[in-house]
Amino acid sequence: MVEIFRTNVTEEGQAVLLLKQLQLEFPAYRVNFDLEDSDNILRITSKANMINTERVISFVQKSGYVLQLLPDEPPGVQLDRQISKVS
Repeated sequence: MVEIFRTNVTEEGQAVLLLKQLQLEFPAYRVNFDLEDSDNILRITSKANMINTERVISFVQKSGYVLQLLPDEPPGVQLDRQISKVS
């Protein structure tokens, strides 16, 4: 399972600190940032468990950051699939 979030984390130091906190709080998850992405992506991976997105969002918000779950599919992909089914 993989979940991807948009964040307002912009500094490497912020990311390192938040990653350490997330690993302590959620040891079953693998977490990493992509601060080169325009959405300052936080990616969380779990092999064994479902990812509790609500709990992750709440934890990060309590740390003073904004976190928004990104949809599984980019905009338009679902529409393209619906159109091809109709054709």
